[in-house]
Amino acid sequence: MMKLLLTSSGISNSSIQRALVDLLGKPIAEANALFVPTGIYPFSVGAAMAYRAICGKAPTPLCELGWKSLGLLELTALPSIDRNVWVPSVEETDALLVWGGDPLFLSYWMNKSGLPDLLSSMQRPVVYVGVSAGSMVVAPIFGETYHKPYQGTGSPLTREDMTFPTGDGEVTMNFITARGAGFTDFALIPHANHKDRPDASFAGASKWAAKLPVPVYAIDDQTAIKVIGDSVEVVSEGEWKQFKA
Repeated sequence: MMKLLLTSSGISNSSIQRALVDLLGKPIAEANALFVPTGIYPFSVGAAMAYRAICGKAPTPLCELGWKSLGLLELTALPSIDRNVWVPSVEETDALLVWGGDPLFLSYWMNKSGLPDLLSSMQRPVVYVGVSAGSMVVAPIFGETYHKPYQGTGSPLTREDMTFPTGDGEVTMNFITARGAGFTDFALIPHANHKDRPDASFAGASKWAAKLPVPVYAIDDQTAIKVIGDSVEVVSEGEWKQFKA
């Protein structure tokens, strides 16, 4: 049975932190965690942002929560390492902290590493904590917008130009869909109504969601989705909206 806490911007308030402790079944100070920074590397600031996140200086509270121990799991390295070396570290951890970035890049390396199959088959479930792209890739299919045509690592299912409303008019972006890990039966749009994400405004999210064949949650930075098996609960001190398939 999978346990997931899917956030837009980390453990950003006390409600989301209580949900995390509930999923762990113990205080954070007694839990071990592995941090996955892989999704941030396609960006020019990727290396610096990964460092900031690990040091607890990123605007997405995660690594700095006071874990009993914290390790680093780099997905791009796993295919070149004997599984007997890294699999035990995943099986023994309490939480897998999967950070944000480019969801197509992150999804590609998750599948390449074999991590989804491992997590799905484990007898003792690890709590999967996603941030932004880390939350998007657990869906059976997800979408993402790009200011330029996507030329990175990944295998898009579809791509098209879409126009989203802004305060000054409209913006045209390249919209891509891709397969995710399939841990959930819904998709997620993070950073809803963020001032820098017109594509993720509720008006923009409705156009985005209409392109996906599954239910979609659009959540802001004060909202998370808590999943235990087939049970889905919205934990929010902010705004969110669900779009039916």
